[in-house]
Amino acid sequence: MRLTNMSDYAVRLLIYLGSHRDRLCTIAEIAQVYGISEPHLMKITHRLAQRGWIRTVRGKNGGMELAHEPGEIRLGALIRDMENDLALVECMGADNHCILSGCCGLKPIVAGAMKAFMDHLDAHTLADVIPPFPPAAIRIAPERVAAGGFPTTA
Repeated sequence: MRLTNMSDYAVRLLIYLGSHRDRLCTIAEIAQVYGISEPHLMKITHRLAQRGWIRTVRGKNGGMELAHEPGEIRLGALIRDMENDLALVECMGADNHCILSGCCGLKPIVAGAMKAFMDHLDAHTLADVIPPFPPAAIRIAPERVAAGGFPTTA
């Protein structure tokens, strides 16, 4: 199983916001730090705002911030909101055409594994994954660090 980039980038965006609680952050700075395209990050930001995970402020001095304390943001709930399809096998999805449905024992086993996975994510919050230093200081792409590609966090 692999989560989509939408979930991965959403968690990264929230980590960044959680590490910069003292100010509004912009799509441009987060895109630059993580090396994510601004249009893609804009789509994720829009979804996070619609679902109540972040607050956005328009205008010249606008940006975004967490809508909740990091310890209140359950990773499982976030992943459920960001993933469009968590059906690991066809028979778990809405468009099931598997001829083995009803006589195969795989579905309950996979469903149990998914429940355990989501329960584990539900046991953790954003506070558990925020690093002790701002993400701008993380060496995500050494060649960009050498080129001075990261913004300061002043």
